[in-house]
Amino acid sequence: MKILFDFFPILLFFIAYKWGGIYVATLTAMVASLVQVLWGRFRSGHFEKMPLITLITLVVLGSATLFFQNEAFIKWKPTVIYWSLGLGFLLSQWIGDKPAIQRLAEHSIKVNSMAWSRLNLSWVFFFTGMGCLNIYVMQNFDTDTWVNFKLFGSLGLTFLFVLGQSIYMIRHRLPEETKS
Repeated sequence: MKILFDFFPILLFFIAYKWGGIYVATLTAMVASLVQVLWGRFRSGHFEKMPLITLITLVVLGSATLFFQNEAFIKWKPTVIYWSLGLGFLLSQWIGDKPAIQRLAEHSIKVNSMAWSRLNLSWVFFFTGMGCLNIYVMQNFDTDTWVNFKLFGSLGLTFLFVLGQSIYMIRHRLPEETKS
């Protein structure tokens, strides 16, 4: 259920784009992200970092898109988010006691520190690559293609990457401690 809620603004962006174009979709995504952040705050009692970062980026670039009537601003949003995440994951290799991916996934699986480091760096490369791919699509294809790539291409590539990560983690998991 949570994963559907996480993709709520993207799905509404896609629907609004098909119905009313890029500017309607941009405004829709901004409102949907605000609702998502406020609902998360209401449910948990605190603001969740990723939706809040996405909202801030969306408000800045979405406002520029609407104010200047230039769709290029909103098309940069995925790259800004991907590269910010990539930088955050990269810096987590040296800042803090654990890489970011370990903090996110260690509750579900245990692997050695080298595997966590490799997993974390692979996320850095994935986020960097996805940001570059977004730039390539936005500069070489029309807006319809970019919107379809944003929903289906990005989601599909992320799913395949997570599947590969899962296989790697299973292959490198540490044996569970035996209970006495």
